[in-house]
This record gives sequence, structure tokens and C-alpha cells, in this order.
Amino acid sequence: MAATFPSIAQTALVAAALKILLLPAYRSTDFEVHRNWLAITHSFPVREWYYEKTSEWTLDYPPFFAYFEWILSQLAQYADPGMLDVANLGYSSWKTVYFQRFTVIVTELVLVFALQLFVRSSPTPMKRTAQTAALSILLSPGLLIIDHIHFQYNGFLYGVLLLSLILARQQSTLLLSALTFAALLCLKHIYLYLAPAYFVYLLRAYCLGPRSVFQIQFGNTVKLGVGILSVFGAALGPFFYWGQIEQLLGRLFPFSRGLCHAYWAPNVWAMYSFTDRILIYVAPRLGLEVKEAGLNSATRGLIGDTSFAVLPEIPPRTTFFLTLFFQIICLIKLFFQPSWERFIGAVTLCGYASFLFGWHVHEKAILLVIIPFSLLALRDRRYLGAFRPLAVSGHVSLFPLLFTIAEFPIKIVYTLFWLILFLLAFDKLAPSYEPLPLTTTAPSHK
Repeated sequence: MAATFPSIAQTALVAAALKILLLPAYRSTDFEVHRNWLAITHSFPVREWYYEKTSEWTLDYPPFFAYFEWILSQLAQYADPGMLDVANLGYSSWKTVYFQRFTVIVTELVLVFALQLFVRSSPTPMKRTAQTAALSILLSPGLLIIDHIHFQYNGFLYGVLLLSLILARQQSTLLLSALTFAALLCLKHIYLYLAPAYFVYLLRAYCLGPRSVFQIQFGNTVKLGVGILSVFGAALGPFFYWGQIEQLLGRLFPFSRGLCHAYWAPNVWAMYSFTDRILIYVAPRLGLEVKEAGLNSATRGLIGDTSFAVLPEIPPRTTFFLTLFFQIICLIKLFFQPSWERFIGAVTLCGYASFLFGWHVHEKAILLVIIPFSLLALRDRRYLGAFRPLAVSGHVSLFPLLFTIAEFPIKIVYTLFWLILFLLAFDKLAPSYEPLPLTTTAPSHK
């Protein structure tokens, strides 16, 4: 009992108490974004959701998330009907604030359930390390900053992701893992960056034979195909019927937003942009052309492409091919040596490649790397050595999201507390050389 104290449930309860204290804290424009989506889904029929544009914060998440907002709106009308008026731009009564904040806390129970399943499904020798990794995710500074101050629903969404990853541990639940991930893609399309790892792992561990890639498991392949098509059909079918797919995709993939996001994610393109700014001053001495359009260009969060003054422009296809290239490197090993731990590693590296080279990457996307990697960080000290700088730099990179004075000590103190507590715990638990026996082979076919 002492080895698993405190429990996931106990920690979640204490964490919820802290989050309740943050109800009046600073909230970003994302708060108004989600309030507007509540109003849209409550006030208009489904076929008008992706056309409504009274507010600049139009609905740009996939249909399952829109249905999620509709469900919340059915409860919101009892809290404060004013929040469901599309014309009430910037509406933020205390009832609205408290309602939306509480929905984030309550829906995070999906994350709690997934982490509890992770601990429960771990082999007995690994219970303690699994418990520690799970607690580190549950108490993540990233989730506290992004969801419970800045305002989003990442705890809920990452709970669905972790549930899918954990279900992939066993052959008997691989199909359910795939369907869960398909549902996640219909909730938020940023997880498409992780799809190549899922494709390769499911192909190798579920659709092909365990001993030969030429041995096709036809029954599994049919079940997987029908299941995934059913999920996407449920999400996209009505919009195909109404002829709205082009409009829907235009909302989900707005390439006009530019290469870099308003708050620069610390990736390759941030360094590229920084280099371009420096070259503006150096270019005249080097005889390089300085383009007028790039002199006043800045990163934008809503709309508008980014122009470079000296360096070549970067089109979306360049970021796509670079991301795919660096993802393929880890996917090759996963294909030939499929195992659950390599699958988690591939998911982590696919997320990392997308963060470093993707188009219009949000700084919040670093959680695509940190959270899956947390499941492997205690495998041995080599993994921990890579996790430490990622955890420090990744969480610190989120600080610009909170620029108000009142929240400054919260983000600093809480992040430092988390880093000291869990990095010391990880350092104590991580074995020196021999990896912990997670899953050394693909789930057996039965």
C-alpha cells in the first residue's frame, strides 16, 4: 500500500481543490472561443455550425468536439443562458466563468481514468514506477497552465490519447485502441501528427502476422477497416451528405494562418524567423536582397501569413515533407521490431518531429511530446537523461502564455515544485542499465 501512496484518486481530489482556487484567474481568448462554440452549437442546426461567423472565433475543431460543446451547452442553459447568445461577444459573467472552468475540471476525469488504468495494467514489479509517472502527468504544470488558467480542454483530450495508448498494450484491446484514437482525431485534429505511429504499429501488430509481414490477418484487417470507417463516418457522414466537406476542411486546416504561431513555439521555424530578423541588419553588408514585405511581418495567431525579409519563404508542403521524413526514421524500426514500448517511443518522436518542423505550431503542442514520453521516462536512465531537459524546457516554454502579474508566481512556483519533486523521484526510481520489462514484443496473436 505504501508503494502506491498517494493514489491517483486521492491526488486528483487534491489537485481539483487547487484548480477550484484558480477559477477567478486570468483567462485567454480561448475562453471566449469556447463560449462562442457553446453558443453556436446551441443556437444553430448542425449544418450551419461550420458556416457561422458572427465572431472571429469560428468553430474550427472536428465534429466530435462540436458535439461535445453541444452537450455542454445543454447544461450551460441552466447556469446562465446569456453565454449561449451568439451576439454576446466577450460575455463573461461569473456564472459563465465558473461553469466553463468546472467543465474543464470534470471532463479531466477521463485523464484520471486513463492513468488509473495505466497503473492497474502495469506488471507488479513496475507498479511503483507506473504510479509515479501517472502522478507526474496528472499534476503536469503544462495542463495546469494551459487548461486551468489559460483555458482549454487538453486534460480531457490527453486522457483519450492515453486511454488509446494503454489499450494498445494488449492484443485483445488493440482494436479498441485504434477506434479510440480514431475518435480522438474527430475531437481534435492536431493528433493527426501521431497517426503515422498508429498506422505502422496497427499494421504490423494487428493486421500482419507475428512472424512474417507476408502473412495477412484478414479478419483483423476487415475489423479494423470497418471500425475506423464507422467512426469517421459518424463524424463526417452528415457533412458529406450536405456537401460541406470542403468548408469543414477549410476550417480545420487554415493554412493562411502562417508558418509561426503568435506565441513562438521553440522549434526550427522560430530559429529560422530569428535568423531572418538578424539578417535584415547584416544583409546590406553581404549584398543580400531585403524584401520590403518581410520588414514589418510578425507571427500571427488568427490569420495572415508570415513573410521573411531575407531567407526564402517556407510553404506548407515543405513543413509536411520535413515532418514526415523525420517521423519515418523511427517508424522503420517500429515496423521491423514492433513492441508496445517502441510504439510509445514512435508516438513521442512523431509528436516531436511535428513540433519541430510542423506548420503553425502552437507552443502548447509540446505536450504531444512530454505526455507520451512520461510513460517511458522511467524505463532506464538513458530515457530519463533525454526526458529531463525536455521536461524543463518544454514547461518553461509555456510561460509566455501567462503574462499577467497575478499569475506569474503561480507558474514559476508550481513548475519549480513539479520539476524538483518528480525529477528527483524519477532519478531515484530509474534503473541504471537494464531496462524495465515493459513489453519487449508485440502483443501476441490469439
